[in-house]
Amino acid sequence: MDATNTNEAADAAATIAPYATGLNGVNQPVNMIFKDALWWSLGILALIVLSVRLLEIGWSKLRHVSAMSMPADQQGYWRSSQWSWMPSLKKNLIYAPFWRKRHNREIRLSSALNMGTLPSRLHSVILGLYLLSNIVYMFYLDWTQPNRYALAAEIRGRSGTLAVVNMVPLIILGGRNNPLIPLLKVSFDTYNLLHRWMGRMVVIEALIHTIAWAVVQVAAAGWDSLNEKILHETFVASGFSGTVALVILFFLSLSPVRHAFYETFLNVHIILAFIIFATTLIHCASASVPGGLPQLPYMIAIFLLWFFERLARMFRLAYNNWSSRRGFTEAVIEPMPGDCTRVTMHLPRYLDVAPGTHAYIRFMGISPWENHPFSIAWVEHHPDGADKTLEKEPSHSNAALHNGKTSVSFIIGAHTGFTRQLFDKASRNGTHSLTVRAAMEGPYAGHHSLDSYGHAVLFAGSTGITHQLSYLKPLIQGFNDGTIATRRITLVWVMRDTEALEWVRPWMDEILRMPRRREILNIRLFITRPKNSKEIVSGSSTVQMFPGRPSISTIMQREVEQQVGAMIVTVCGPGALADDVRQAVRGVQGTENVIDLVEEAFSW
Repeated sequence: MDATNTNEAADAAATIAPYATGLNGVNQPVNMIFKDALWWSLGILALIVLSVRLLEIGWSKLRHVSAMSMPADQQGYWRSSQWSWMPSLKKNLIYAPFWRKRHNREIRLSSALNMGTLPSRLHSVILGLYLLSNIVYMFYLDWTQPNRYALAAEIRGRSGTLAVVNMVPLIILGGRNNPLIPLLKVSFDTYNLLHRWMGRMVVIEALIHTIAWAVVQVAAAGWDSLNEKILHETFVASGFSGTVALVILFFLSLSPVRHAFYETFLNVHIILAFIIFATTLIHCASASVPGGLPQLPYMIAIFLLWFFERLARMFRLAYNNWSSRRGFTEAVIEPMPGDCTRVTMHLPRYLDVAPGTHAYIRFMGISPWENHPFSIAWVEHHPDGADKTLEKEPSHSNAALHNGKTSVSFIIGAHTGFTRQLFDKASRNGTHSLTVRAAMEGPYAGHHSLDSYGHAVLFAGSTGITHQLSYLKPLIQGFNDGTIATRRITLVWVMRDTEALEWVRPWMDEILRMPRRREILNIRLFITRPKNSKEIVSGSSTVQMFPGRPSISTIMQREVEQQVGAMIVTVCGPGALADDVRQAVRGVQGTENVIDLVEEAFSW
């Protein structure tokens, strides 16, 4: 009887144990088919977006060239959409929120916690197709397999392959220096959304991979063998460690946790990502299969992509902030009313900064390991050898300009963490400015040009004025030079009180003094909490102040009635304002007018 039981156990082990190691039971040909399908589907999506972008670029160039010499009343051709279906597509898909109105307004659980934002309808379609395809690839298995442990091995191989295959676009889309950003003219915010969902899919697939292996291993040799392999076998230990790191990262990346401890999350994210890549690389290389697992080349590519993206950041930092002639970047920090800080970074070299860009900045003595993105409000170039009193004269040569220095300015609202520390340090110096050594990485984005539009409507909320302000001087200068199509600019700035005007006073004064400014620029300031009625003073017909919150839909209706050529609407500010602007733009898409929307947002 004992001999019979021993033989049955041996037979059972013989039908189980092989499926716990190597590629036994793994359907590698089908795995490779789905690897190709996943990458091809993402590649085709990128090609579709690229084709649309190339069409848009060509069309905007044609519009720019033909309209820049036209007066406002002759841009009627470009005001009307050449495709009758386009306004409806913008209203119901491209600019539509996932549900009702909410898109960029945070879903708050309490004053300290929020659940992040909702994707747009177009983003939801893309994410839905991506997630559905992964589910199909994951569960396209031989369910008729009589040996359930062979089926578990097939699941292990499929999930492991998909987890690694998804890591390739995951790491590409997660980088600031992602080459697809300028190529496809898609914002980093959108890529960050895709990055988060791809990361969640990788975690799920890695968990399935680990569980499928553990089930077979326990059935073959018991729980003690599982612990023994995890503790003493490099192949299993590295894979298990990578899965544990992924799970930890998943819980830390949940929106309430991520937003509550964002600075900590950023640093831990980098450490865990390195651990995940390193352990997965070891896992693939140390397998008993000759030459390692088939996924090893993908992991090497992933590691190199991650390494070179970090190297690119270091190169940007070094290039922007150090010159053998002029030393390091210095930042002048000024405390502003309304818990804001004005920062002007004096870079030791010339840097070309387009309107609508942002940069990551850090300061010596203020959490120097942290860097955060802020919109660039103002740029000044200082030609080499120019007298400081004449630096703003346009007579200097391009050679002197490119051999000179650049100053870049930001307005940073004090909230918590890094921004609060910055404001507190500036405030301790009284009303005097503080100069510290600093570093700027960037600029990034800036791929939305407004030059081909006859009409630009810029909405700003609070410190969101920085993003919009960067467009004003180039647009007015282009209008004077006859190099742009824009004939009407409306700036709508919503602020709590008039103290906010101090943030941008020197730059706004320069804009208001520009020649022919009154012909093109209209400014509407809305003070939501004025301290007294005397604050509400309209300086002229082109600069008007109003108490209370604006009716965005009314403003948009009025602008459409006076529309000049094609219209671009941009918004930068709190999520509630951005959602109001999005809803108003969708509301006027029923006509055949060309009305485009660009939203500047950082959803972390």
